[in-house]
Amino acid sequence: MSILDLQKQIDYWINEAEDNIVTADILIQKDRFLHGLFFCHLVIEKALKAHVVKTTKDIAQRSHNLILLSEKAKLKFDNDDDIFLGILMKYQLQGRYPDYNPIIPTKERVEKYFSQTKELLQWLKK
Repeated sequence: MSILDLQKQIDYWINEAEDNIVTADILIQKDRFLHGLFFCHLVIEKALKAHVVKTTKDIAQRSHNLILLSEKAKLKFDNDDDIFLGILMKYQLQGRYPDYNPIIPTKERVEKYFSQTKELLQWLKK
C-alpha cells in the first residue's frame, strides 16, 4: 500500500472516530446511554484501526475487538485503560445482538465513560 493510500486510510478512521464522539455525546445528553456507549466503543475501535493501518501498513482487519486491535497496533495501555477497553466491549454487543441486554449504568458512570473515551481518543490521535 502506498504512503498516500495509508494516510487516506488513517485519516478515514480518525475522521470517523471524531464524528462518532459527537454522536455519542448527543445520545448521552438525551439519556440514550446504551446507544451512547455503543458509539463510545466505535470511537475507540476506529481510532485503534487508524493505528493498525499505521503499524501494519495494511488495511485494518474487520474486528470489533478492542483488545485484539490494540495488540495488532502494538499499543501498550496501562491497567486502567485495559479495564476500560473491556468495559466498552460489553456495550458494542448491544447494537448487534437483540438478545444481549447489559446492565445500564448510572448517568454519572456513563458520563465518566464518555470522558474516558474522549481522553483516550485524544491520546490515540497523538
